[in-house]
Amino acid sequence: MSTYVNASVQHENNLSQYKGVLVLGEQRDGKILTVTYELLTRGRALANDLGCELSCVLLGDQIDNLEEVIKRGADKVYFIKDASLKNFLPRPYSNAIVRLCQELKPDVIVAAATTTGRTVMPLVTSKLETGLTADCTELTIDPETKILLQTRPAIGGNIMATIKTPNHRPQMATVRPKSAKPAPIDPSRTGEVIVKEFEGATFFTPEKFLEYIKDTTQEVSIEEADIIVAGGKGMKNADGFKMVEELARILGAGVGATRDAVELGWTTYPHQIGLSGKTVSPKLYFAFGISGKIQHLAGMQTSEVIVAVDKDPEALIFRVADYGIVGDVFEVVPMLIEAFKKLKANA
Repeated sequence: MSTYVNASVQHENNLSQYKGVLVLGEQRDGKILTVTYELLTRGRALANDLGCELSCVLLGDQIDNLEEVIKRGADKVYFIKDASLKNFLPRPYSNAIVRLCQELKPDVIVAAATTTGRTVMPLVTSKLETGLTADCTELTIDPETKILLQTRPAIGGNIMATIKTPNHRPQMATVRPKSAKPAPIDPSRTGEVIVKEFEGATFFTPEKFLEYIKDTTQEVSIEEADIIVAGGKGMKNADGFKMVEELARILGAGVGATRDAVELGWTTYPHQIGLSGKTVSPKLYFAFGISGKIQHLAGMQTSEVIVAVDKDPEALIFRVADYGIVGDVFEVVPMLIEAFKKLKANA
């Protein structure tokens, strides 16, 4: 089911002057993050449908290998360079992005629904007086109107709402990390890297960056893991969920969980996968005692291989699973644990 919502809040302006697609890349310590290349996949598709240029903006002090952004699909890379941009702070970043948008007048801006994107995009939207759709699962171009169609779950994930911004520009959206594959490298691609430097007042902020604190609650981050072992309410209790954690340790995998498992206190929020948690796309995803509610499926269905175990043969998880076992998790999971222990010992 889809519903269309008009995101029109300001005076109508001249839309013809807005051209091109702009994606907001991300870096840390001068290294371009993979989510940038995921955004290029989406941005390239939109730009192709619109018949326009795809640009990427990155902010920082020093950034390595900007040419790779061209090789992965961008026509132009705008590097906003200033020592104050080495670490993310909302005001300097939003001010700089607004300055660039006022010059470029992009038709569409896409960012990731990361801490950076979720923080800076509302500020940019407010300053540019346009609309923003957050946590989109799909972005397409209407073939007739050439308007961006921004689809995202609504009403607790029970419907998919498609939102349009017909009268204002730029059209702005964020998409979840891991919801698209990184754009591949094409060595034949050429483009332009443009360094932008603005006056110091653009970067003024009363905040000060102190330090980056890494999440230490996970032995293996589920966002980066090649293998994830996830458990749901079907694990019955905290002791049952420990089987999920044991198998994950044996495989060197990340531990994932449904919202129910987190709310019951069996694990912590950084492990939550789904609409209200993280989106993951590992090479192998084990789903134990997970029925397959749409909220959870939205966070893991792009996994390369999905193995599901559930006693209900009609469970929705089997619709996305590559391999399904209809059975009791308390019989199947211990068997898997013993089998992988033997394989590991022999290896």
